[in-house]
Amino acid sequence: MGLPSVSFEISGAQRVAVLRGDWTLAGLEGRLDTLRAQLASATAGEIEHWDLRAVDRLDSLGACVLWRAWGDAVPASLDSDVHTRGMLDASSVLGPRRRAKARAGHRAGAVVALGEVALGLVAQIVGMVALNGRLLLDTLRVLRFPQDAPLRELSANLYKTGVTALPITALVGFLIGVVLSYLSALQLKTFGADVFIINILGIGIIRELGPVLVAVLVAGRSGSAMTAQLGVMRVTEEIDALSTMGVSATLRLVLPKVVALLVAMPLLVLWTSAAALSGGMVAASLQLDIGYGFFLESLPRVVPIANLYIGFGKGVAFGFVIALVACHFGLAVKPNTESLSANTTRSVVSAITGVILVDALFAIATRHIGMLT
Repeated sequence: MGLPSVSFEISGAQRVAVLRGDWTLAGLEGRLDTLRAQLASATAGEIEHWDLRAVDRLDSLGACVLWRAWGDAVPASLDSDVHTRGMLDASSVLGPRRRAKARAGHRAGAVVALGEVALGLVAQIVGMVALNGRLLLDTLRVLRFPQDAPLRELSANLYKTGVTALPITALVGFLIGVVLSYLSALQLKTFGADVFIINILGIGIIRELGPVLVAVLVAGRSGSAMTAQLGVMRVTEEIDALSTMGVSATLRLVLPKVVALLVAMPLLVLWTSAAALSGGMVAASLQLDIGYGFFLESLPRVVPIANLYIGFGKGVAFGFVIALVACHFGLAVKPNTESLSANTTRSVVSAITGVILVDALFAIATRHIGMLT
């Protein structure tokens, strides 16, 4: 069998392209680019007739190469044997290439991508609103029929989200307090304003750093666990089984999680703020020789009690946002493990983003509250 080749001849007034050799996978190996270039030049040169009678063998690869070179159509003037013609006709299943459509889609890609993002955001907002509605209905049902209250689920979620989070929040809070106090002491010592470290630690930790720190830790720890739990139940069709038995999934699964975080978050904020202030007090004693007694005595005088209430309010709001986002993405999991991992990631990112947005709203709404003048 000869190597595949393309030659050009003049037959009368016609320009003829003559193909010879073995147009198969083995024959085209190492020569495909060269032959494609020759076929492209033949097409550009307006060949009027194609002669394939000298082709020894033709397989699906050779037929595909010729089909694409001819512009996804068999030439009107073609000489070939029955087998070759059958292989070329079979190549018609490839259909036309979609280059023009792809280029048009590329030009509109930015608009399409923006539309997809907008539609996805609207779908998430609608899902959140629907979940809030179901929670409201379940709350009214519990108030009307207290015996239906999921007390065991609530107790279990309080333990998981609150009690088990005490060690890590205390440790992180204490270390953050040490770092904040140490860095502040370096600057205050320069200006002889050592005593103002109590103001900085008190306002910064109680009003801002404590609630946000707890929210980030809980979102990464408890929020992801909630999403994963509901997602696994969705994958294993346990939620569908509850619906089949007439049990409200939001009442038994979502409501206890939301209420647990609403109760646990303010307490965790108080706990973490106390640990952070303890770390700051220790660092201030070591760096600035500020006694523990003086620190504790001065703290209530320089930090108005309103800051504690703001911290509690942030804890409640952050807890609601984290629980709602975690449950929303958990219930949105599709019955496959890829969706489970993706929604867990989205849950943590969305919860932390929501916490930052709510914190910004609190900062604007309470900018004149709890600040000494």
